[in-house]
Amino acid sequence: MSDKTPITVAYGDGIGPEIMEATLKIITAAGARIETEVIEVGEKVYLSGNTSGIAPESWDSLRKTKVFLKAPITTPQGSGYKSLNVTTRKMFGLYANVRPCVSYHPFIKTKHPVMDLVICRENEEDLYAGIEYRQTRQVTQALKIISTTGTEKIIRYAFEFARKNNRKKVTCFVKDNIMKITDGLFHKTFNEIGEEYPDLEKEVWIVDIGAAKLATTPEQFDVLVMENLYGDILSDVTAQMTGSVGLAGSANIGDEFAMFEAIHGSAPRRAGQNKANPSGLLLGAVMMLVHIGQPDIATKVHNAWLKTLEDGVHTYDISGEGESTKAVGTKEFADEVISRLGQKPSVLKAVEYSSEAHHKLESVKTKSYDNVRKDLVGVDVFLDWNNGSPDDLGNMLTKIKAENLELLIISNRGVKVFPQGASTISKVDHWRCRYMNPDKGKVITHGAIVELLGKMREHGFDFIKTENLYNFDGEAGYSLAQGQ
Repeated sequence: MSDKTPITVAYGDGIGPEIMEATLKIITAAGARIETEVIEVGEKVYLSGNTSGIAPESWDSLRKTKVFLKAPITTPQGSGYKSLNVTTRKMFGLYANVRPCVSYHPFIKTKHPVMDLVICRENEEDLYAGIEYRQTRQVTQALKIISTTGTEKIIRYAFEFARKNNRKKVTCFVKDNIMKITDGLFHKTFNEIGEEYPDLEKEVWIVDIGAAKLATTPEQFDVLVMENLYGDILSDVTAQMTGSVGLAGSANIGDEFAMFEAIHGSAPRRAGQNKANPSGLLLGAVMMLVHIGQPDIATKVHNAWLKTLEDGVHTYDISGEGESTKAVGTKEFADEVISRLGQKPSVLKAVEYSSEAHHKLESVKTKSYDNVRKDLVGVDVFLDWNNGSPDDLGNMLTKIKAENLELLIISNRGVKVFPQGASTISKVDHWRCRYMNPDKGKVITHGAIVELLGKMREHGFDFIKTENLYNFDGEAGYSLAQGQ
């Protein structure tokens, strides 16, 4: 029986084939114990009529190996093409995106010479759930999905990663001063899980001021955990702060599957020129080697790469005045790294991976919410309406009642406009009409909602969406309108 670990490899588009060839050459020379299965993904597959960018038979390889080393791909412009990264993350439950961001001062030019942090980004939900609608002529909508399960998994992962990798602090970024329910859940869960890790320092920042601090004093941070959108944006910003986004690798981790890649794109303008920097994909492969239980090879490759940078051997994107002594192409850079296998840097901090530093958690505990009491107490009915003022609409809807349901307020783009609402705001043809039991907090029935919608239909209203209003253990599970 072979002691080699099977992995699935995709060479991708643009510069992808060049940097993948260089990466595999380096890790093979270092003694990586792997067997590769090559699949085709990306532009050719898209243009063949497959909107997912991956052929059905390629999924079989991924299901078998459970490890995917992927070069960047090109997604054709135009609607109808789904992101392969997002599809893969969701198909295989890759809930954690892990991006180390390190500065290599003084050998790589950067404004932030002291920087060594890791962003753990939730990878499956938030606005990236991709649930969007056009509801009226003027209004489109995207749903921000934040679940207890997804939140608990990524936050616990961040704490476990910090502990296993001898990190000292975990920081959470949220915007729960505005999104009190969704980001509020993330903040609350961070606090609850953090209590289980008394050995680690913990802090929470509102994402805007937190991002400002991250951009100016990254040395204050160690491990950061955040929702999908914030993490996507800030991990790219932070990677560029190190000196080049081309230096950053990325791991996408699930309970059974994992995908490893560079964070940069396919750069088709540079394809075939032997100029591309393979470092991002190489460091993604280093993370893969740790994940599959080959920390010795990961250590050897990473230190040789650091020594190469330290010796001033750079590709075009990071070469220039100062510490650069030799500008090389993609193939030559790979050869330079290989020639330094077994060496360690003397100025930059050498790495030493252990079996404890793997990126997979054996199990992620999540709480049960089966005993939480859930009471239906109202409904928001969204209307497409453009036939008068808020008072006109409110006076008509006040007359429409159902079993234990009466109109409470109307809002437009989240601002209360009836009764006695804001009169100076710009209004659109999208109205939220909140109906509740006049005896506030009392439960209603689904039948009452059906009755209400029937009466609205009889009066000619175009209801485009409903949102049921629930209390959970007596606590409101819905937001108030601004001005309510």
